[in-house]
Amino acid sequence: MNLILIGAQGSGKGTQAQLLADELRLKPTASGELLRAAIAKGTPAGKAAQPYYDRGDLVPDEIVVQMILEDLENLDGAHGIILDGFPRTIPQARALDQRLSERGQRIDYVIYLDVPKDILAERLAGRYVCTAYGHVWNIRTRPTRVPGICDYDHSPLVQRSDDTPEKIARRLDIFFHETIHLLDYYRSQGKLIRVDGTRSVEDVNRAILATLLPHGVAPSPQDEQGAGN
Repeated sequence: MNLILIGAQGSGKGTQAQLLADELRLKPTASGELLRAAIAKGTPAGKAAQPYYDRGDLVPDEIVVQMILEDLENLDGAHGIILDGFPRTIPQARALDQRLSERGQRIDYVIYLDVPKDILAERLAGRYVCTAYGHVWNIRTRPTRVPGICDYDHSPLVQRSDDTPEKIARRLDIFFHETIHLLDYYRSQGKLIRVDGTRSVEDVNRAILATLLPHGVAPSPQDEQGAGN
């Protein structure tokens, strides 16, 4: 099973991607991390992408799609992947569908975390990341136990340089004018699942799982047992 999470920055899709990866035994595949990992490992797609990455240019869509296919060949026991950050446009979605179809695979469901623009802007203004591993926290919606310190690795939290009001507004405009068209694309395929992303992390996660359940998707008994121990 392969899923895509769609949501503007600040919608919480990175957090939900990790939760769903753990619950459904899926391999999280965030486009930025995928790119860096492919380059570090020296995969064919990583080697093709490195000149663009080194110049600071956008990596061509066909190379990113090839990285995703490479990831599908190395699931390490996972049942599939969950994509976060790709595709962003309909041409990218079509290219991904075509290459997956050539290998007898597909995207099964696409989850859209629906959050109004004003709430997204407020969330992003309160977002901080740790200096060690980039764990994401939010002083309003997901604060750390000790203010300014990451719960996981105890490193200091800093605000990202691109989380200024002007840059936040620009990123949200791009999402709501360009990426949002993916909803119609996947709705026409009967794959779109819309979830209210304004609720708490736990409530959003429960809503996603409850929506997937009628489609035969649920946490495995082993995962549920482990969660209770």
